[in-house]
Amino acid sequence: MTTGTGTDWAAWQESWDRQQEGYMPDREERFRIMLDMVEALVGTAPRVLDLACGTGSITARLLQRFPEATSTGVDLDPALLAIAHGTFEGDDRVRLVTADLSDPDWPARLPYDSYDAVLTATALHWLHSEPLTALYGQVAELVRDGGVLMNADHMVDDSTARINAAERAQRHARMDQARQDGTLDWAEWWRLAAADPVLAEPTARRFAIYGEHADGDTPSAAWHARVLREKGFAEVRPVWCSPSDTLLLALK
Repeated sequence: MTTGTGTDWAAWQESWDRQQEGYMPDREERFRIMLDMVEALVGTAPRVLDLACGTGSITARLLQRFPEATSTGVDLDPALLAIAHGTFEGDDRVRLVTADLSDPDWPARLPYDSYDAVLTATALHWLHSEPLTALYGQVAELVRDGGVLMNADHMVDDSTARINAAERAQRHARMDQARQDGTLDWAEWWRLAAADPVLAEPTARRFAIYGEHADGDTPSAAWHARVLREKGFAEVRPVWCSPSDTLLLALK
């Protein structure tokens, strides 16, 4: 989506959002509830850490709703970060950090030692349970007392196998219909990025880092809640869920 006058970063953001909505039709509802709880617990001018920020989807919605907020986005993906840099260029409310969340020293790259809220969505399922447990411990140290962590992601309850199978079949049927209606899927979106003159190089670096897809673990919401309490959060519970996804809130 590069024109004669430069790259249309808004178009790339829109394209990313539509691709993601093909998998999660209720994506905007999750973001709305997430920001509702930010306002309820830490106010309308929070210092936010957008964890595994990607293109900055959370940050964009945060700043639209709370113009006095600030956000630090951290990610490793060169292509998605390129879109984020293009989107937020010149906005002094946003800082973007390149860091590997599996590196024990990644918090040292952050501009602040403490945050009111750490927000993440559809990202931490790329990690296996052991590194995710370690990450939760690091995040607990970054959240101030009275601050929050919110993680919206696919969280699977293995005790409900028949429900899970029925939900998965219906979800995939809807995803297939979305593709038939013209929505780009994950692979098609990345092929588009790889063909773009500006994003081709960072996309190649991205696939050198991750491969086609990094499959981590998707433990249950109860598992996440238990680990977060063990790491120092006082209260943890879901504040929204769909048949496949949960938005879990942890209060320090």
